Amino acid sequence: MSAPAQTVAYCHCRDCRRWTGGPVAAFAAFDRTALTATPPLPAPASHSAGVERWNCTACGSPLAAQFDYLPTQVYVPLGILDQIDAAAPQLHCHAESAPRWLHIADDLPRQTGSARDTLSDAAE
Repeated sequence: MSAPAQTVAYCHCRDCRRWTGGPVAAFAAFDRTALTATPPLPAPASHSAGVERWNCTACGSPLAAQFDYLPTQVYVPLGILDQIDAAAPQLHCHAESAPRWLHIADDLPRQTGSARDTLSDAAE
C-alpha cells in the first residue's frame, strides 16, 4: 500500500462473518489506486450481488473485497496487514447483526446497515 487506510471498521454482517470465519470481521479501506498485490490478485468471486471478494489461491485466506456502492475503495482484512497496530477500527457496521453474546467494549459509533455514507465520506 502506498497510502494509509481511509477508514477502518468492524463489520458484523453475516456475509463478512462467514467469509472471514470469525464472529466479527475488521477491515481497512484503501483507495483502489494505493494497493498493489504481488503476485497479482486472482479473479474475484461474487456470491452476493454488488460484492467482489478475493481469496488466496494457495490457502483460501480472505485478501480483499470491493463493494459496488464504494467503487473507489478496496477493503482488506486487518488480520493480513503487517501494519495492524496502525489500523484501529473507527466504527461498527451492521451492528444490529452482531451475535448477542459478542460484547466489544468500546465507544465507537455503531451503525445499522452498511454505514455506506460514513464509509463513502472517508474516501473523499
